[in-house]
Amino acid sequence: MSVKGGSLKVVYAALVGNALISVTKFAAGSYTGSSAMISEAIHSLVDTGNQGLLLFGIARSRQQADEAHPFGYGMELYFWAFVVAILIFGLGAGISFYEGFHKLYEPSHITNFGINYAVLSAALIFEAVAWTIAFREFNRMRGTRGILEEVRNSKDPTIFTVLFEDTAAMLGLIVAFVGLLAVQFLHLEWADAAASIGIGVILALTAAGLAFETKGLLTGEAATATTVKAVRQMALDEPLVSAVNELRTMHFGPNDILAALSLDFEDRSDLNGVEQTVNSLERRIKEKFPDVTRVFVEVQSQEHHATDAALSEN
Repeated sequence: MSVKGGSLKVVYAALVGNALISVTKFAAGSYTGSSAMISEAIHSLVDTGNQGLLLFGIARSRQQADEAHPFGYGMELYFWAFVVAILIFGLGAGISFYEGFHKLYEPSHITNFGINYAVLSAALIFEAVAWTIAFREFNRMRGTRGILEEVRNSKDPTIFTVLFEDTAAMLGLIVAFVGLLAVQFLHLEWADAAASIGIGVILALTAAGLAFETKGLLTGEAATATTVKAVRQMALDEPLVSAVNELRTMHFGPNDILAALSLDFEDRSDLNGVEQTVNSLERRIKEKFPDVTRVFVEVQSQEHHATDAALSEN
């Protein structure tokens, strides 16, 4: 399984919340003529579609390995998370910018501020609930690490994608509130359009952050430094292993890590001893790190490994 149950719970909570919010915002925006409300409705609609894409990515990532994909389909999740970032920028931010600039040049009168405030308040509550669920799961995963450090280290894009989206949603709601208040009490007719543009800026920055994080996952990220260090030490703890020539790891999914080791064995080692060492090391690694699903061991002297490495560089 590529994604844990906590991630699914976060995505489902965000999907239900955004779907309900989107319908309500569209109704309020169409009735009152608020540009910021329409932008917020589009934002929620895009987020709803994004959660659907994440669920699709989760389903695809759970497919069993086959001849075409011998290491499985775990990286499908990373691809669809990257698509989500593109959609946030292209649809969410793009349409918000368009709506804002359009209303700057062709302003329309807002009616019934009370409906807008009521809808925005309800949306803020829904978003806060979804954000709380996502943040609790994020906190459970990060342990003692800082928030930014966990975002950089996280290999499960479903959690930080939903967290980014919900954070952007709440900031957007606040901007929409401020824009409407400025129109109603300060009589700044352009403030509603400016709020729509502000929402576009928030979405564009969110999309850029998500794209940056998911790009690293798509191009192949290693396991955490702690895991790599521990695996290296476990190899050196084997009595017949004299040196670790090379250790490379790569995530094929949030909970699917490949570890490839090149080991130099003591000259006194026989074939049976090497085989037992490899079996023991693989078992110990998988017991301590269940996310390491594949372990490949190459037996090679340090001299031969150095020669092969030099040839590869040339």
